[in-house]
Amino acid sequence: MKTILINIKELIQVREMGVQKVSGSEMSVLPIIKNAYLLLENDIISDFGSMENCPNQVFEQVIDATDRIVMPTWCDSHTHLVYAGNRIQEFVDRINGLSYEEIANRGGGILNSAQKLNETAENEIYEQSKVRLEEVMKLGTGAIEIKSGYGLSVVGELKMLRIIKRLAKNYPIQIKATFLGAHAFPKEYKENHAGYIDLIINEMLPKIAAEKLADYIDVFLEAGYFSVEETEQIMIAGKKHGLIPKIHVNQFTAIGGIAVCVKQNALTVDHLEVVTDEDIEVLKKAGTMAVALPSCSYFISIPYTPARKMIAAGLPLALASDYNPGTTPSGNMNFVVATACIKMKMTPEEAINAATINGAYAMGISNTHGSITKGKKANIILTKPIHSFYQLPYEFGSNLIEKVFIEGKLIS
Repeated sequence: MKTILINIKELIQVREMGVQKVSGSEMSVLPIIKNAYLLLENDIISDFGSMENCPNQVFEQVIDATDRIVMPTWCDSHTHLVYAGNRIQEFVDRINGLSYEEIANRGGGILNSAQKLNETAENEIYEQSKVRLEEVMKLGTGAIEIKSGYGLSVVGELKMLRIIKRLAKNYPIQIKATFLGAHAFPKEYKENHAGYIDLIINEMLPKIAAEKLADYIDVFLEAGYFSVEETEQIMIAGKKHGLIPKIHVNQFTAIGGIAVCVKQNALTVDHLEVVTDEDIEVLKKAGTMAVALPSCSYFISIPYTPARKMIAAGLPLALASDYNPGTTPSGNMNFVVATACIKMKMTPEEAINAATINGAYAMGISNTHGSITKGKKANIILTKPIHSFYQLPYEFGSNLIEKVFIEGKLIS
């Protein structure tokens, strides 16, 4: 099946193969071809260029993209999309003045989601999760990472990872699975951290590896959750089973977590609402991608990742949704990009780079996703008629997407 899009107003994020990520001042550059064509062949981008060089032949499908922007789909590298139920009451509790920590201390937060998940049948969780996945695909997400972490038991964590595997099998979207058994300490292990870490390392990890259920390992490295030393122990154990670290860190406090993540060659460090000068210096010397989650900051009213400071220091930055029931009940990457522009003062060019090519790097899929590149997956967003791609973050409350193709398939 050959599909050609013609008369594209702007074809954006055009890259040669081999560009894995962009950093610092490079993030402000977004390569564009005006008045362009784009050829999709089955599930691959096979050709593109200026309309004056458009091939003159018969195609199975021709789409006239006059006045429309075409760009790669979003790569959302940090989500908790698989969960049961909701945490609407906590939303109201926060409005009434309770903090994230106070809600957690009352049995809310992650432990609330864990209880719901362990009480809900696997099929029911799958049905709830696939609705969320279908929604984000229609909103332009063409690759997504999904974490476990609401099981907090051998049975619960395996249940979540099997659901993620089932979603990956049943939908065309690229899904990466991350094991986050170290999301919080279950009530029964509140005073026995070593016992729960032993459960993660000696029971959960071998079973996950045997079934090939995860690509990455994550830990909530934060005061009151997992310490730097505990996190490093879990990262080392995960790496022995072939799981690359992607770590929650510096959401509320800076306690030396980024340094240990870099030491263990973590692919990403995520959240970073609190970043010290020392953290930036450590990241400068690393291949680790910093991932900001601005809609989390928006929803629970915490500081935003200091994007301007980090980009000025020459760092790369990715954007992701953090889609989860407690602190970011939305996987809309268009809103993530808009929020990064409005609240973090990223330019539209920087934000789009962060949510496409750098997002792909943060998922380990730069060779197949994240840009308009010959040989990469035919994952594209076709906008409605708009003046400029600046309109995407400018009209933050509007859906300006007309069509989404994932692996060459129109998502309807």
